[in-house]
Amino acid sequence: MLAAVGVCVVFAGFSAVLSQPFNGVHLEPDQSTRVPDGWRRLERVGESESVVLTFALKQQNVEKLEELFWKVSDPENERYGAYLSLEDVTSLVEPSKETVEMVGRWLRGSGVTDCTTVLTRDFVECSMPARKAERLLGGVKFHRYTDGKQTVIRSEVKYLVPRHLKDHLDFVGGVHRFPSGLKLQKKEKSYEPNFHLGVYPSIIRTRYNLSETDIGSDPKNAQAVAQFLEQFYHATDLEEFMRLWGGGFTHLTKTAKVVGPDSGSAGLEASLDVQYIMSSGANISTWFWSTAGRHESQEPFLVWLTGISNMTSVPWVHSVSYGDDEDSLSVDYMQRINTEFMKAGTRGLTILFASGDSGAGCREVSKDKNVFRPSFPASSPYVTTVGGTMFHSPYEVGDEDADYISGGGFSNIFDMPDYQTDAVESYLNKSTKLPPKSYYNTSGRAYPDVAALSDNYWVVMDLIPTPFISGTSAATPVFAGILSLINDMRFQQGKPALGFFNPLLYKSGWDLLYDVTVGCNLGCLDDLTNLQGFCPTEGWDPVTGWGTPNFTLMKKLV
Repeated sequence: MLAAVGVCVVFAGFSAVLSQPFNGVHLEPDQSTRVPDGWRRLERVGESESVVLTFALKQQNVEKLEELFWKVSDPENERYGAYLSLEDVTSLVEPSKETVEMVGRWLRGSGVTDCTTVLTRDFVECSMPARKAERLLGGVKFHRYTDGKQTVIRSEVKYLVPRHLKDHLDFVGGVHRFPSGLKLQKKEKSYEPNFHLGVYPSIIRTRYNLSETDIGSDPKNAQAVAQFLEQFYHATDLEEFMRLWGGGFTHLTKTAKVVGPDSGSAGLEASLDVQYIMSSGANISTWFWSTAGRHESQEPFLVWLTGISNMTSVPWVHSVSYGDDEDSLSVDYMQRINTEFMKAGTRGLTILFASGDSGAGCREVSKDKNVFRPSFPASSPYVTTVGGTMFHSPYEVGDEDADYISGGGFSNIFDMPDYQTDAVESYLNKSTKLPPKSYYNTSGRAYPDVAALSDNYWVVMDLIPTPFISGTSAATPVFAGILSLINDMRFQQGKPALGFFNPLLYKSGWDLLYDVTVGCNLGCLDDLTNLQGFCPTEGWDPVTGWGTPNFTLMKKLV
């Protein structure tokens, strides 16, 4: 729950401001306002209907925050593991008094009074009538849109804020960006004989060397999954899943906490996330972070992200299946999201994102010219990104190949971070199957960092076992649960949490994981790539990262 914010107290005498034009500026001039495929516009929102807007106030000391982030995340730095409390983070980055006063004066003067803030005081969420919101933001027009499953309130007209606020706001949420998520796929299988192996907990634990004693036990430990697709999980499904496949290892059958709404129809994504993070990260307290049931004008991803900044105590490991095309988002928005990831990392949190299910992606930039299409936050330098694999043989728990859907490539926005320079340069120098260089940015942040099985999962939904479920959003909770086990062992030895995993990973990736060297991900359907994206090699590659978990070796991290 957000706390009431003092800047939004009623300030009489300013209602006339609503009808006066202002010298406006676009905060996010490069933000796409295109209605995504699969969505269609409905009616104009009624003038008295409520909309909810999220104002990202400019933070202080962002450069110092990043400096601290790298220090506490680097195992060779003397400050490694010396994490900050939320109170410390707040003292560092909270907006200046001038910013709070300027934004508050604008909101009050526009008659906007129903506002809340987070503990770090850098996000303000306000509810107001639609027409008031439209005038506040320089003439946007709010309509309802639907994809057939949910409705949202958005504007195709770009928003403006008064020019004097340009240096006090990063963006306004709830105006343009549509909900996005990584939807699991159901791949129909036709093996001969009529039998398939399938992936379920004992398969995961056997392949990744998790013994029956590799379970959590430290009371300080906790892990979480986040859900953005208007889905829930059912406790009875989790119990049935563990009844069917939870034999051989001690496990929990209930989540410890649900943040947000906790009732509704069961969904594949929500069910799989919970069932598999609690199987790989067995016996560890687990939170389910739900953004379903939010207001139509809110952005589900921002609901989760601001929630992290509004709790002094949150789980150490977070598995997140969410992604947008980089080119559909404004740079200012993505930079601010990266700052939020740095805030989390300085607190010792490990955040993992699915790499996506479109391979390298593809975008037509002009007639007969395509480029690969990276995904964000998978391309963020400040998170750990998880790609996907499949068994080489569907009848054997053994070697893995790259899953052709595994998202991977190079960011067009963010520079390659120092921690991965050597690994990526090695890949680019030795790979013999590289796509044409015109398709990707060799100097950008490369992803994924790691991988896990993403093909042919069993999930229980509405008490029915369902097979053939695939996607990197299946791989991510598996890897997250295994990192939670590492945290558990570290806590038992009086050591700090892993925190941001990548600097440690890239110093020791060869020694921790099963290398994957077979298969390629999808590219563009054209004459130059012929649907081939990137292909794995020994060591790191932009399809499976460093590879898949080998818990026997990963125990070295303790």
